[in-house]
Amino acid sequence: MASELEPEVQAIDRSLLECSAEETAGKWLQATDLTREVYQHLAHYVPKIYCRGPNPFPQKEDMLAQHVLLGPMEWYLCGEDPAFGFPKLEQANKPSHLCGRVFKVGEPTYSCRDCAVDPTCVLCMECFLGSIHRDHRYRMTTSGGGGFCDCGDTEAWKEGPYCQKHELNTSEIEEEEDPLVHLSEDVIARTYNIFAIMFRYAVEILTWEKESELPADLEIIEKRDTYYCMLFNDEVHTYEQVIYTLQKAVNCTQKEAIGFATTVDRDGRRSVRYGDFQYCEQAKSVIVRNTSRQTKPLKVQVMHSSIVAHQNFGLKLLSWLGSIIGYSDGLRRILCQVGLQEGPDGENSSLVDRLMLNDSKLWKGARSVYHQLFMSSLLMDLKYKKLFAVRFAKNYERLQSDYVTDDHDREFSIADLSVQIFTVPSLARMLITEENLMTIIIKTFMDHLRHRDAHGRFQFERYTALQAFKFRRVQSLILDLKYVLISKPTEWSDDLRQKFLEGFDAFLELLKCMQGMDPITRQVGQHIEMEPEWEAAFTLQMKLTHVISMMQDWCALDEKVLIEAYKKCLAVLMQCHGGFTDGEQPITLSICGHSVETIRYCVSQEKVSIHLPVSRLLAGLHVLLSKSEVAYKFPELLPLSELSPPMLIEHPLRCLVLCAQVHAGMWRRNGFSLVNQIYYYHNVKCRREMFDKDIVMLQTGVSMMDPNHFLMIMLSRFELYQIFSTPDYGKRFSSEITHKDVVQQNNTLIEEMLYLIIMLVGERFSPGVGQVNATDEIKREIIHQLSIKPMAHSELVKSLPEDENKETGMESVIEAVAHFRKPGLTGRGMYELKPECAKEFNLYFYHFSRAEQSKAEEAQRKLKRQNREDTALPPPVLPPFCPLFASLVNILQSDVMLCIMRTVLQWAVEHNGYAWSESMLQRVLHLIGMALQEEKQHLDNVTEEHVVTFSFTQKISKPGEAPNNSPSILAMLETLQNAPYLDVHKDMIRWILKTFNAIKKIRESSSASPVAETEGTIMEESSRDKDKAERKRKAEIARLRREKIMAQMSEMQRHFIDENKELFQQTLELDASTSAVLDNSPMVSDTALTALGPAQTQVPEQRQFVTCILCQEEQEVKVESKAMVLAAFVQRSTVLSKNRSKFIQDPEKYDPLFMHPDLSCGTHTGSCGHIMHAHCWQS
Repeated sequence: MASELEPEVQAIDRSLLECSAEETAGKWLQATDLTREVYQHLAHYVPKIYCRGPNPFPQKEDMLAQHVLLGPMEWYLCGEDPAFGFPKLEQANKPSHLCGRVFKVGEPTYSCRDCAVDPTCVLCMECFLGSIHRDHRYRMTTSGGGGFCDCGDTEAWKEGPYCQKHELNTSEIEEEEDPLVHLSEDVIARTYNIFAIMFRYAVEILTWEKESELPADLEIIEKRDTYYCMLFNDEVHTYEQVIYTLQKAVNCTQKEAIGFATTVDRDGRRSVRYGDFQYCEQAKSVIVRNTSRQTKPLKVQVMHSSIVAHQNFGLKLLSWLGSIIGYSDGLRRILCQVGLQEGPDGENSSLVDRLMLNDSKLWKGARSVYHQLFMSSLLMDLKYKKLFAVRFAKNYERLQSDYVTDDHDREFSIADLSVQIFTVPSLARMLITEENLMTIIIKTFMDHLRHRDAHGRFQFERYTALQAFKFRRVQSLILDLKYVLISKPTEWSDDLRQKFLEGFDAFLELLKCMQGMDPITRQVGQHIEMEPEWEAAFTLQMKLTHVISMMQDWCALDEKVLIEAYKKCLAVLMQCHGGFTDGEQPITLSICGHSVETIRYCVSQEKVSIHLPVSRLLAGLHVLLSKSEVAYKFPELLPLSELSPPMLIEHPLRCLVLCAQVHAGMWRRNGFSLVNQIYYYHNVKCRREMFDKDIVMLQTGVSMMDPNHFLMIMLSRFELYQIFSTPDYGKRFSSEITHKDVVQQNNTLIEEMLYLIIMLVGERFSPGVGQVNATDEIKREIIHQLSIKPMAHSELVKSLPEDENKETGMESVIEAVAHFRKPGLTGRGMYELKPECAKEFNLYFYHFSRAEQSKAEEAQRKLKRQNREDTALPPPVLPPFCPLFASLVNILQSDVMLCIMRTVLQWAVEHNGYAWSESMLQRVLHLIGMALQEEKQHLDNVTEEHVVTFSFTQKISKPGEAPNNSPSILAMLETLQNAPYLDVHKDMIRWILKTFNAIKKIRESSSASPVAETEGTIMEESSRDKDKAERKRKAEIARLRREKIMAQMSEMQRHFIDENKELFQQTLELDASTSAVLDNSPMVSDTALTALGPAQTQVPEQRQFVTCILCQEEQEVKVESKAMVLAAFVQRSTVLSKNRSKFIQDPEKYDPLFMHPDLSCGTHTGSCGHIMHAHCWQS
C-alpha cells in the first residue's frame, strides 16, 4: 500500500512546498474572522501533511508543518520575517532570573544539604557548578524526569539562590516588573490572537473523544476511507503479552511487534494497522479478544486518519508554543493569560482546567508534552504560578480521584505537579489559608479508604489485589501533605491559625480511624491458620511518621495553636477511650498499705492493638507544652486538671506489655505477622512516633499520679501482681510442680517490667522531658551505637532516625563524640567512640535491640578489663527532668518499688528456693544505682531554701516490716557481695555500696541541710541494722552450708552405707572451718551418683521436655502424653558389606530386619533429629 501512495505523497509535497508563509500571514492580518481563517487553513493542510500512510515520516512531517502551518503563525506574530523578529524580541526581553531547565530522565541533579529549604529543591549541573553550593554538603541524584532547576528561586534556598550565570540577570530593582512593557501593543495584540486560537485548537483536538468525525469547523468534504488501528499503553499487560498479541492480530514479524510495543510504551500509543475501517476493526477485535481473558483488555481504537493527523499536529503545536515563549517573558505572560482565562461555561472552563481534568484520558506522550508546557509557562511566571496553584487546589480532589483510577505511573499524571506547587512556602501558606488545602488533602485521602470496621477504624484485612493497588496510589496524598507542611511558618496570621487547626481536626479524624486498628488476640491451643494482613497498616504508619512529626513542629511554633491542638487531641482521645473501663470488671489492688482502683484486663486474653497514633500525638504535644514552657505560662488555659492519668497510660502500657509477652514467647502461635509488627514498632523508621511516644505517654502518666498506684497497675497488666503482693508466693510457685515454660515466662516478664521502669526514669533526653536540647539527643544515640562497635559512616547513618529532610543531624555532633580512623589499604574508615564518652554509656539504652545490648555489654566490659578497671557498668549521670516531669523520679523511692527490689534481692539471697534470673537481679542493681545517682545529684545541687525530699539511702537501710522482718536492701546487697554464684555482678554491688557510703558522707558533712538534724539517729539506726544484718548473714551462710552437706552425705549414705560409715560420722562432726573447705571444693552433681550391685536403689528418671518443630508446642515425654515422632529415611546400605556381588532376587519379600550370615547388605536409618507430634506430621 505504501508503494502505491508514494507518487501521490511526492505530488502533495510539491504542492505544499509552493505554499507561502508570508502570504498566508498577510491574509490572516487582513481577515475579519481570524479564527475561521486559521481553522480553514488547518482543516485543509493538516491531513495533507500528517498520517499519509502506515508508517510515519516525522522529519518530513515536521519540515512541512514548519513551512505550511507554523511558518505563517510566526510571520503573523512577528509582523515580519521571524528570522529577524524573534532575535529582536529576545534582545528587548529582560531575561528571567529563574533557570527553569526541565530535567530529562537520568539527568544528574544536585541538592545542597546546608541551604536547600527542602530536599525537592535541586539544581542542574551547570547551575550547581557555578554556585556556592559546590563547596557545601550536597546530595547528587538522578532525575526521574519532569522536574526543573530551582536556580534563581529565592524561596527554594536559605542562601545562595543564584548561580554565576543567573546572578548577572538579577534586577537591581526588587519590585517585579511587568514583562509586557518590553513588547509593542501590536505584537501583544497579534500574539494574544494567535495564542488564543492555537491553544484552544490544541486542547480541543487532544481532548476530542469521537473516533470517526472531527469538530465541525475542522471537517472537510472530501473525506477518505483511511483509518488507523491505534493501540494504547497500559501498566497491566507485559511486553511479552503485547508482542504475542500483535503478531496474531496484524500478522507482523516479531521484530516489528517489538518495535510497536516499544513505541507504545514510550509514547503511550502507536498505530499498528492502516487501511479501511473494516480492515482496522478486524485487528481491533483480535487484540481485544486475546487480552481480555484474565485482565481488562488492551485499549484499542479505530481512528480516522484525519483525527490522528490533527492530534499529532496538536502535540507539535504545544511544543512550538513552549519554544516560542522562550524568546520573551512577555510572550510567556500572554500564554499564561490565555490558558487561565475562563471560557463561556464558567468554572473549570479555562484551557488549563480542561487539560488537567482530561489528564487521565490522554495518552502518555500527550501528557508529557502539555506538562512540559505548563512547567515552562505557568510555573516560570510568578504571578500566574499563584493563579495556577489556586486552580490546581480547587480541582485537587478530582485530579487525585482520576489518578487513583488511572493505571499510569504518577510521573505521567498531572497530580505529580503538586511537588512544584506545594513545596513553595508562600504558595503552600496561601493555599492553606485561602483554599483550606490541608483539610482537602486529608479528606480526599480518607474518602479513598472506605473499608472500616464496626468501630469506624480502617480495615485492611480482606484487601483484594485491586484495593491494594489503589491503596498504594492513595499514599501519594500523604506525600502531598508532607510537601505542604515541610516549610514551617515564621509568622502566624489569624486566618492561618484557623485553617491550620481545621486541618488539624481533619488529621485527628484520620488518626482516630487508625487508633486501635488491626487488633490482635493471643492464639492459644493451635497455631494461627492464616497470617493476618498487617503490612498495609504499618505502611500507612510509616508514611505518616514524618507528617505527624511536622504537625507537632507546626504546633510548637505558636502558643495559641499548641494550646488549641492539645485540647482537640485530648478530646478525640477521650472519644476513643473515654469509656475504657466499660464492660471491664473493676478491682482493687493493694501492696505495702497502698490501694488503687483499676480494671481487670489481661493482655494475654483480650484484644490489643499496636496502633495508637492519637495517644502518641497527645504525648508529643504534652512534651511541647513543657519544652515551650506553655504549661507554666498559661496553666489556666490548659485542661491539665481534666486529665485522667490511668486512662492516658492504659493503652500504651498494654502495647508495651504485648511486646514483653512476645519476648517471653507467649504469642508464638500468632505467627510471623506479630513478630514483624513488634520489629517495626521498635525499628528506626517507626519508633519516633510509636515506641518512643509510648514511653513518653507513660512518663506523662507517672508524673501526674502516685507512683505506687502506677506500679500496682503495671504489675497487674504484666500479670505479675500475685507474685509481688503475696508473701512467699515465689517460693510456693517454684516449689509446686510447675511447667518450666510458665516459670521462664514469668521471669522474662519481670525482667521486661524492670527494664520498662529503667526506661521511664532514664529516658529523659527528649527536649521537653529532660533539660536537654536536640544535639544532646543525637549525641546520645551515636554514643550508644558506637558502644557496640566502631562503625562506618553509612552504617551509622542507617541506625539513626531521619527527619523530613532526610537529615540525621550526625555531622554536627560526630566530632565531639568520636574519632575517625582512616581506612588502611583495604576496608573502610571507621568512627570510634572517644574514651571520655564511655561514662555516658547506659546498658539499658531504650533503642538497643536484645542482640545490640548483649554486644554493647560485652564490648564495654572488655574495654574496662583492658584499662584494668572493675567491670561494673553503672548507670550514667542523667540530666534533670523538666518541671512538668520532675515528680517522675519518686518512682525509685516509692514503697512498691522498694518492695519489688527487696523481693528480687531476697530471691537472689535464698537462690535455691526461688525461680529467679541473673538478668532480673542485674536490672534491680541498675535501678538501685539510678536512685543513688539521683540522690547524689539532689544533694550536690541543693540550696539553703530547698529540702532534699529524695531519701533513697535512708529507705534501703531500713529492714522490712512485720510479719516478714526481712533484712534491709543494703544488708542483702552486702550478703550478695560475697555470693560465689554472682561473681559477674560483684563489681556492680561494690560500686553501689561505695556510692552509698559517698552519699552518707555528703549527708553527714552538709550540716546546713535541713535534713541534718535527723541524720545522727538515722545513721545510728543504720549502724545497728548493719550489725544485726551481718550476724544474720553469717548464720544464714552457715545454715545453707550445713543443709547442702547434709543433703549430699545422706545421699552417699543411702548408696554406700557399708563403705562410708566412718566418713558419715566424721561429716556430722565437722566444724565451721571444715565446712568452709568443703563448700569451696568442687561439688559432685547428684545426677552423677549411680548405685550398682544386687541391692541397688532405683535411680529417679530425669524429666525430659521436647518442642514440636511444626507447632512449637513444648511437651514432657511421658507414656500418657501425645505421641512424638522423628522423620526417618530407611535405606539399604553396603558400607560394611562382606559380599557386594550378591543380588537380592525378590526385594519385595526380603526382610530388612533379618541379617544374612554372609553380611552382603544391611539396613541404614537416617533422621534429621527434629521431633514432631504424630498428629502434626500426619496433617
